[in-house]
Amino acid sequence: MSKAILRLGKETLVYGTSTVVARLLNFCLVPFYTYYLATAEYGVAATVFAIIALLNVVFLFGMDQSYLRFASEAENKKEVFQHCFYGLLLYGAVLGGMMFLFSKPLAVVVGIGAAHVNLIRLAVFILFLDMLNMIPFTKLRLQRRAWYFAGVRTASIIVNVLCNVLFIAVYKMGVESIFWANIFASLASLLLLSPVVWDELKSGPVSFNFSLQKQMLLFAWPFVPAGLASLLVSVIDKPILVKLVGLSDVGIYQANFKIGVFMMLIVSMFDQAWRPFFLSHAKDKEAKDLFAKVLTFFTAFASWVLLGLVFLMPTIIQSNIFGNFHLIAPQYWGGLNVIAPVLLGYFFYGLYINFMVGPVITKRTRVLMWITLLGAATSITVNLLLVPHVGIVGAGWAVALSYLVMAISLFSFTQKVYPLPYEYKKLVIIGLLAAAIAYAVHNAGTVLNSLQLLEFKVGLLCAYPLLMWLIIRGRKTTKGN
Repeated sequence: MSKAILRLGKETLVYGTSTVVARLLNFCLVPFYTYYLATAEYGVAATVFAIIALLNVVFLFGMDQSYLRFASEAENKKEVFQHCFYGLLLYGAVLGGMMFLFSKPLAVVVGIGAAHVNLIRLAVFILFLDMLNMIPFTKLRLQRRAWYFAGVRTASIIVNVLCNVLFIAVYKMGVESIFWANIFASLASLLLLSPVVWDELKSGPVSFNFSLQKQMLLFAWPFVPAGLASLLVSVIDKPILVKLVGLSDVGIYQANFKIGVFMMLIVSMFDQAWRPFFLSHAKDKEAKDLFAKVLTFFTAFASWVLLGLVFLMPTIIQSNIFGNFHLIAPQYWGGLNVIAPVLLGYFFYGLYINFMVGPVITKRTRVLMWITLLGAATSITVNLLLVPHVGIVGAGWAVALSYLVMAISLFSFTQKVYPLPYEYKKLVIIGLLAAAIAYAVHNAGTVLNSLQLLEFKVGLLCAYPLLMWLIIRGRKTTKGN
């Protein structure tokens, strides 16, 4: 069991290398945007990319998950790949054409106005290219070619960053620069993935298998409403904020929301390795014990990262360690109180990813649609209730509460269809310890000066890994404890 967990950790680290480099390079654009773009301009970009994120799910139609599931079992993996790739190529062309045709009314509906209709048209190309990239990326994950995956992802983000700097700072193309940079990055990614695609297509198309296509679509389609609902949790706040507080506040919110990328890094790294891992170990004798142990390790590590980011990021952002340059320009500091709830929300999303083992292994993925719809409903409700009273911080708490509801719901379902002997006592101790440390820091802020408080935070964070090690190493007295 320990070897399997170590292998999962190694693969998480490799996938994470690309994810960390990609996200960090992408994050470098946040201060760049806040210094070169007005808050309203950044708000426009945030709103359009929220729409892109939602439509990405529609364009992909869950076929990446379907490919992962069917190619892991099929003898003729080429047949599965071609049915996914050619099907998406045709479907994406039709859907993209319709979106391009109705781009002007769409721009008005999402709140950016007809003056920005060109951004919607550029978004079509981003969606189509990203869709074509996804199946070869998924093939690399299934084959555990993590370094190839990492290299392509990193190269794509480097192109994105360089193009952003060139188009914004040199050519002064304004907010359109962000979209053109994404197009060039997606083209670079597709070019680097072309050997993977060609390897599956070079022998010519296989005969159409109606039965296979039907099975793949039946497996895939629940991921569409589920994916939409899941994304609504993290992106519906932007269109709502546009209506309630305006584009300028959306820009401030988005700049601080982006700090959540550091927590999302941990979750994304884990997710990339976790799904192929539990599928490959599902038939092992000790599979359930293994999966339960993974949750304990994840919770211990992710809670440490969560505390570190909540304690230190606002201080780092406002410090003068970079002279007159800051991670976020001062005019965006009004949204710093958004950071903590957003980070907490991504932690809960990591728990949700852990519980994904139940519906995927039992092939009951349809429940994901209902759980994520519940999360989306929670997000919309909390946004509408809190934002008018507490402003953009209400949108941050909507993210946290939505992911918490989703995690609890999926945990309940998994324990019914694929019960796992989670180490509940250890998990409760970890949660209580993290909460106690957060409470202690909050109270210390009223009696310590800024330097003393920083030293107190760092001391607790240094001690935390040792405490986690002692908890995890504790003797397991009864199953499930």
